[in-house]
Amino acid sequence: MGDNVKKLEGNKVEILVEVSPEDFNEALQKAYFKTKKKYNVPKFRPGKAPQKVIEAYYGEGVFYEEAFETIFPDVYGKVIDENGLDIVSSPENIDIKKIGRQEGLVFTAEAYVKPEVKVKKYKGVEVVKREAKIGAKEVNAELERVQQQNVRWVEVDRAAKLGDTLVIDYSGSINGKKFDGGTAEGQSLELGSNMFIPGFEDQLVGAKAGDKKQVNVPFPEAYPAAELAGKDAVFDVNVVSVKEKELPEIDDDFASDVSDFDTLAEYKKDIKKNLTKREENRAKEQMENEIIEKIVDSTKIDIPQCMIDSQIDYNMQQLQYQLMYSGMKMEDYLKMTGKTMEDLRADHTDDATKAVKSRLCIEAMIKQEKIEADDKDVDALIADSADQINKTVEDYKKSLGDEDMEYFKQRVRVDKLFDMLLAEAKYTDEPVKKTAAKKTAEAKPAAEKKPAAKKATAAKKPAEKKPAAKKTTAAKKPAEKKTTAAKKPAAKKTAAKKAEDK
Repeated sequence: MGDNVKKLEGNKVEILVEVSPEDFNEALQKAYFKTKKKYNVPKFRPGKAPQKVIEAYYGEGVFYEEAFETIFPDVYGKVIDENGLDIVSSPENIDIKKIGRQEGLVFTAEAYVKPEVKVKKYKGVEVVKREAKIGAKEVNAELERVQQQNVRWVEVDRAAKLGDTLVIDYSGSINGKKFDGGTAEGQSLELGSNMFIPGFEDQLVGAKAGDKKQVNVPFPEAYPAAELAGKDAVFDVNVVSVKEKELPEIDDDFASDVSDFDTLAEYKKDIKKNLTKREENRAKEQMENEIIEKIVDSTKIDIPQCMIDSQIDYNMQQLQYQLMYSGMKMEDYLKMTGKTMEDLRADHTDDATKAVKSRLCIEAMIKQEKIEADDKDVDALIADSADQINKTVEDYKKSLGDEDMEYFKQRVRVDKLFDMLLAEAKYTDEPVKKTAAKKTAEAKPAAEKKPAAKKATAAKKPAEKKPAAKKTTAAKKPAEKKTTAAKKPAAKKTAAKKAEDK
């Protein structure tokens, strides 16, 4: 670190910034032109008084605060860049030492830097060997899954039973008054799917096409819509039709209908190949995560709290997007779980800490191994991403900025690192007991499951659009399914006070 950077306790540094009188006077002039209309000076129309006249009337330091705010990002950022500092927090404890036309500007600010990490042992980590084992059972299960996807629903003239699908019109009311989202026409409802609030579907078992039924059900106490929670509702239901499931035969015709193959044998062979590849990827990811968990557990790092807080912020943002996709608001989710936002953030503290620690360890190993991202590998990854969103590579590349390109480069570096870790690992057939952390993660609802360590390492994926929230209905709402350096924020407004003290 240079002479203008002083290491403090932990991962905090004090940064000394010095601005020449010429540069500060230029900032004062910018401040004058930006704010001169705010000042009223006798004999001058608003905004017409010269800078020196305003300073003489209001005091020499009248533009100091605005000048400081104007010049701060550039001069602070320049010192950071010159000293190669990896800042992970906003500046704090800003102390102006000198300020004035003759003195220029001298101030100090404190900030946290990314911890320096040295991973000692990462080669030869013991890991359970996992292999893809795909047989006839798994292939048949996949065939049945595809069969269910291609089911036909055929109208029948009989009483409805569980597993049938009804087409219904319904209108709901509470105390004789209809409520928002409680009315629909032509709604398909599979009996036994539990898509509607408890008790609704049960009362339609035995109904026939043309029947008019009155369904009486209470909304659950924990129902997201507070105005409906716990209240008794009455639904007038008109059964339009009853349909039963008709499954296609799994034969050559089926194979040609659902795939690019003419025979069932060819289709099965392709299914086995794809399932094997998927299982191999899953097995590899499990081994990668086991390796990184052991490396992280054996590495001591003093992590600044701001990095953990930033990761929790990111987790909360992702959870909110997932809830929106499910048609639920964060406040409804908190009410349903009986938690405050503080409780939810506290629940994510351990996972956020582990995610930050994993990222720091991975970055350190990449640096220690001097792993670089080859253009060929980066281009291949970009081409794969373009293909996934049905864009040409040329069009997709045009949409990528510098941060996006760094994302792909980091992805390549991480992949290379994990390939090396797997190649150097010591394999065993002994099963590994689940850790308490893993058991806790498995017990969480889907929207709160933490990502794999490897996936949490790269920056945010480029061109990623967040889904809009779905419209809510009277049906039961479904269950809920990295940190970069902090931006250079404007400094605290202390310049004016400093001027007053002169």
